[in-house]
Amino acid sequence: MKEGDIVVRKSYNKDIIFKIIEFSKDENNKKIAILKGVAFRVIADAYLDDLEKVEENDIRGVLIDKNVQGLLYRSVVNARERQKKMYRGAPKLQASSNVYGMPGKVLQIDGDKEYLKICLDVYTELGIPAVGVAIPEANQYKEVRALLEKHKPDILVITGHDAITSKKGNLKDVNNYRNSYNFIKAVKEARKWQPDLDSLVIFAGACQSNYEQIIKSGANYASSPGRIMIHALDPVFIVEKIACSRIDMVVPIEEVIEQTITGYKGIGGYETRGKFRWAMPRLI
Repeated sequence: MKEGDIVVRKSYNKDIIFKIIEFSKDENNKKIAILKGVAFRVIADAYLDDLEKVEENDIRGVLIDKNVQGLLYRSVVNARERQKKMYRGAPKLQASSNVYGMPGKVLQIDGDKEYLKICLDVYTELGIPAVGVAIPEANQYKEVRALLEKHKPDILVITGHDAITSKKGNLKDVNNYRNSYNFIKAVKEARKWQPDLDSLVIFAGACQSNYEQIIKSGANYASSPGRIMIHALDPVFIVEKIACSRIDMVVPIEEVIEQTITGYKGIGGYETRGKFRWAMPRLI
């Protein structure tokens, strides 16, 4: 076994595909592998004899399988249909060929640079302007305000990896999670910069994150109400719905959540206004 190997855990019936990111030792000085989910935003560890290699080196291929590709296609189609409906709903716009649309701008701060790259590629496919910065979860709160000031986004995504660290612990206690407290601190810093929920829309969290505490800290949407794994692209699907809905529209919560891969157990949040604007004249 070496860093970069793609593996599954035999004791968990090979349910999740992981990538080995480093090695460590347990309290008995036995070697363990630190694992990062390939399709899910989770960090775990395992003894080497519990691991089995799999022949899958295309992370994008694992992330964007047939089901996810179908969801991406529907998101693109839905965004175009929403834009047509918004256009038809504004008679003055129909009289002009000099009109263009502006989806909301996204800033994604991600603890995983590989996932970030794929998310940015998908934003491009969806026609959503986005910038991304890879920052370890523990340092995100230190840099979020400077990045907000620099990029002035409409939507902020704070994500990376997370997991429940104590199966017997109190799930309400943020100390029983790998990174929930880091996400909470980052959201609080962002809200110091912009406290209004509609002026700056925030998604925060990763797999099994402490949903309730992240929401209380000021996020519009967060993971994970059911303490389940969320797909690496779930934040993108949330962003698409908000970024491509008109600013005078409160986007129904159920429509946002139903557009994600993991659904109600994976994502929750508040009613939030869209960020799409019509503009004219068309830019040269």
